[in-house]
Formats: sequence, structure tokens, C-alpha cells
Amino acid sequence: MGDTLNAKLAQMVMVGFRGAEPDECRAFLDSLAECPIAGVWLTDNKSPMGLTHGNIRSPEQVRRLTQALQNASPTPLFIAIDAEGGQVIRLEECYGFEAFPSARELGERDDPTFTRSSAERLARLLAECGINFNFAPVLDLNKNPANPIIAGKHRAFSADTQTVARHAAIFVEAHHRAGILCAGKHFPGHGSSSTDSHHGLVDVTQTWGEDELIPYQHLIANGLLDAVLTAHVCLRQIDPDLPATLSPRVVTGLLRERLGFEGVVFTDDLNMGAIQDHYPLERAVELCVQAGADVVLHANVKHYDPDIARRTVAILRQLVESGRLTEQRIDQSNQRIAALRSRIR
Repeated sequence: MGDTLNAKLAQMVMVGFRGAEPDECRAFLDSLAECPIAGVWLTDNKSPMGLTHGNIRSPEQVRRLTQALQNASPTPLFIAIDAEGGQVIRLEECYGFEAFPSARELGERDDPTFTRSSAERLARLLAECGINFNFAPVLDLNKNPANPIIAGKHRAFSADTQTVARHAAIFVEAHHRAGILCAGKHFPGHGSSSTDSHHGLVDVTQTWGEDELIPYQHLIANGLLDAVLTAHVCLRQIDPDLPATLSPRVVTGLLRERLGFEGVVFTDDLNMGAIQDHYPLERAVELCVQAGADVVLHANVKHYDPDIARRTVAILRQLVESGRLTEQRIDQSNQRIAALRSRIR
């Protein structure tokens, strides 16, 4: 990309792309040398926001793709996927992968040995496929049984904070043994919502509780929280104006200063309706980085943009050049990202 600043800014971007075989995504692979992004997000063709041209067809194909991605990148990539188990796992049985129990099933059984065995098998599968980052576990509490995106998909371990914390810790430890990094989600809590942030703004002001922070506190205290994925939820008692992903009061004030989290913060997908329908891309990128996010995530599904990484870098550069972001702030994120990358095997 021509200079050190652009390279630093590219490290603050993760994107999804189209194509399952290297030859199908040659233009994207070639772009990695020019725009050395932090990582990529893999998906199948059944996103919550509609059908897409996914990256998953078979175990052998995924291995070819991840190897091609790493070969094309000048720096080791975070190759990330949603692999929670149950309904939310992009490596599905229909593509020849093993099935895994949902978080709710694990929490209801409440058998640490069973959870450990399941998580170990899942982590080994990811490692065998060349995937080094799991956007899991879900740390949300199962507070609203009618919640369409958390309870409805069996994604939370339990409504009980200790059950969530216990099984999430086992899940992460199993991944670490296999060399897989994890991101806890969706901070500061999506479990009490009644709507889905894929399709619009979600307000949990009247339903969210302080107990939703306990699983995060537990993992932080035990050094197990590699990264955090933010939620596009409004929590007006903390920030009356901005959703959590874009809020300095939530990301910096609550997560970093109050809970003491020092790792990498990823935004949830900025293409989701909760953000895209209300904030232009330039504004969303500015706000989330000012809020304290380290990596801007574009799943790139709903409205595919093959140039989204370069566009995001250009937006960030303009923010630096205008003085709305400092190079010190960029360096801060790069240091966190580099420290996390150093743990990739």
C-alpha cells in the first residue's frame, strides 16, 4: 500500500470475501499483498442476512483455501469463523463435517467432561482446516426465551452466570490447547433482547442487567479472554445516543476501564442492519475506532463490496490526516493486534 501508516491501518480491518477455491477468489488473494489486512472471516452460503457466495464446500476445500490465504498474505492472517456448535457453525454436516452440540445443550447437561470433549473435537477440526480463530463462545445469558437470535438458536449456555462462565472457560481452554484463539461475544450482552441486530437496532435498556458482565469478568480474571466481539445493542443507561459497538462509554469505559480488558476488540459486522441502516460507512468506521475497537469487521454479505478493505483503510487514513484519529491511537490497536497474532501457531 505504499507506506507504513496504510499498513498499520490495514491491520485494523477484517473482511469476508466470495469464493471457495483459490482460483475463484484470485483477485482477493492478490489484493492481500497490497492491502495486508488483519484477517478474513469465512462463512458458508447461509448467512443470517441471506444467501451468499460462501467459502465452505468440504474439509479438503477449506484446507486448500486457508493455505492459499496464508501464502498470499505478507503477515500471518487471523482466519476466523463462527463455530459455536448447534445451529451456528459454518462447517456444517451437509459439507461433510462432524456435528457439534449447541451451547444450550452443553449448559443443560452441565457436564464439564462432555463440554471439554466436544470443544476439543471442534478445536481440532478448526486447526486441521487451517482456521486459527473462532468467534465463540457466546457469553450472553439466556435471559429472554423469546429472543430470536440467541435463545431461538440455542446459542447461550444458560441464564445462570456461573454456568455460562464455567462452560465458556472450558470451551476456550480446549481451543487454546489446539492453538485456536477465541472471541467472547456479544459485549455487553445480547441475551435479553427481543429483536435481532442483523436486521435493525436493538434496545436492551429495559432488560439488560449487570449480571451479564459476570462471564466476561470471569474469563478476564483467568486470562482466557483473547478478544471481544461487540454487540450492536443500545444500552441507554450507559450511552443514551450510540449502540455499544460505536460507544466509547461501553467499549472503553465499561470493557477496558471498568472490567480491565486489555486484549483485542472486534466490532460485530458493520454490514448488519443495526449499523448499516442508520450510519454511513464513513461515520460507522470513525465512531467504532474512536470508541476503542481495534479491528473493524465487514462480513461483506448483505451488500458485497470487493473493495471494502481498501475503502476502510482510506476512511481511516482520512481520519488520521484530519486529526480525528491520532497515530498513537492507531499504534495502540496495532500493538494489541500484534500481541494476539504472536500467539498463532
